[in-house]
Amino acid sequence: MIRIVIAEDQAMVMGAIASLLTLEGDMTIVGRALDGDTALALVREYMPDILLTDIEMPGRSGIDVAAALSAEHLSTRVVIVTTFARPGYLARARAAGVRGYLLKDTPVERLATAIRTVRGGGRAIDADLAAEAWEAGPDPLTDRERDALRLAEEGLPNREIGLRLSLSPGTVRNYLSEAAAKLGAANRIEAGRIARANGWL
Repeated sequence: MIRIVIAEDQAMVMGAIASLLTLEGDMTIVGRALDGDTALALVREYMPDILLTDIEMPGRSGIDVAAALSAEHLSTRVVIVTTFARPGYLARARAAGVRGYLLKDTPVERLATAIRTVRGGGRAIDADLAAEAWEAGPDPLTDRERDALRLAEEGLPNREIGLRLSLSPGTVRNYLSEAAAKLGAANRIEAGRIARANGWL
């Protein structure tokens, strides 16, 4: 049996995916999480073969969870299933060690095949998204620029961003200015919008 933990912040979607995969016969759901932190805790507890996760969830994102699992050298392989066809997300997911990346409109038969492929050591990436990611080019942001932009999106001033990131307000201003320049944005708000649209946040 392929042991799976599902992480999805929409309970109805999670229930539907779990029910469909259980019908496959060779798959069993050992844990369900509505946020990234719970997903990470469940993987550590149950050590499933597969973590099937969304990207955007409360707490840690699916990509953050994948990066944590990779850093801890856990054997669980990660398959992302998301509504977001953003090339930047795919690039970040691959860098975090994700082995599968599919969209939520993928037929369950293809999802099940992808899970089996990833469990067997292969990769399963949506072909159209992979082509878009190839065309889109690399993520121009550094991790610090990304952190500062995320907090700026929340409307926080430089001083508060600095407190959260243990940086001076001037350093925060420099990170935000660099990010805006790289993205061709007029200000931090536009920079955040551009980065979010490309999956770089």
